[in-house]
Amino acid sequence: MKTKPRIPFPRFPQKLFRMAAIVLLILLCAYFLLVYFLVSAALVPSFMERLEAFERITEESYAAQVQTSDIQANRQAALQETREWLEHARRQKHSIESADGYTLVAEEFPAEGTAEESHRWVLLLHGYTGWKEEMYPFAFWYHNQGFHVLAPDLRCQGESEGDFIGMGWTDHFDCIQWLQLILEWDPDAEIILHGQSMGASAALILSGELSGNSGNAALASHVRAVVSDCAYTDAYAMFGEKIREWFDLPPFPLVDSACLVLRLRGGYDLKDASALAAVRQSQIPTLFIHGEADAMISVQMTEELYRAAACEKELLLVEDAGHAQSQDKDPHTYYGRIQKFLDRVLANN
Repeated sequence: MKTKPRIPFPRFPQKLFRMAAIVLLILLCAYFLLVYFLVSAALVPSFMERLEAFERITEESYAAQVQTSDIQANRQAALQETREWLEHARRQKHSIESADGYTLVAEEFPAEGTAEESHRWVLLLHGYTGWKEEMYPFAFWYHNQGFHVLAPDLRCQGESEGDFIGMGWTDHFDCIQWLQLILEWDPDAEIILHGQSMGASAALILSGELSGNSGNAALASHVRAVVSDCAYTDAYAMFGEKIREWFDLPPFPLVDSACLVLRLRGGYDLKDASALAAVRQSQIPTLFIHGEADAMISVQMTEELYRAAACEKELLLVEDAGHAQSQDKDPHTYYGRIQKFLDRVLANN
């Protein structure tokens, strides 16, 4: 019986395989160069300056705000009051060295008059690509309430050194050092964390760290409350939203690749910077605030944080306030609610 002759399987020339491999390698290199560029453009200030990214971010932040006459008038009034206060306020600049060797800078405004012996402190944390001076209107208010104020420049921003913006993750480790410094000055300190935007997420991440099994139990007993103003749930989700918004691209796999590059270059992952995971274990009373018209960070993020928080909690949503504008849209309600919240929390000492 004759066997049928075998039909030879078509063989691709080795040259074609080599060409395909080279093309694939070029595409992979181009892809990772794109990811490297995106990470640098978003998180490396020296690179951002060359791209004039700060100007673009400032423009986008302005566009995300609500421009109404009442907000503008209240903002100008707050800035004028703050400028007048700064002319005579007692202040002192401090610096520390972070665990990874960067010099970090903060401004202290000690309580004065009858409040000079007060043990009440507030640590004010600014937002993404911001600086401590943005928090001075809050410093003015807290100082008038008898608080000592410490306002740091987060790493890579203002006068503080650094290679990568921390998105709240590396910042919360730096904040532990600022808290330790406060306790060196005042072992009986009662400390409030008040953050805005990225600073709010850093405060929430820190609250989770202090409430967990991190070996910071002694420090945690001195942190009495958190005021979280327009925080995001986590940096991974924020980057996903911005990739879709800015480039009309799907978050996956770009954001996951960015996490890998950031882990190799910056030592952390966007998924690490999760305020949502932190509030699930936080035991520190927290007031969540957000403007309902925020076009930069969705109000739904704060609502999600509030629902997930395991701690004693309150929620204030300010109608018609854009990103980081709640205090300017309705200063009476904003500061009145903070005052009431802190009075209650601190009275439970």
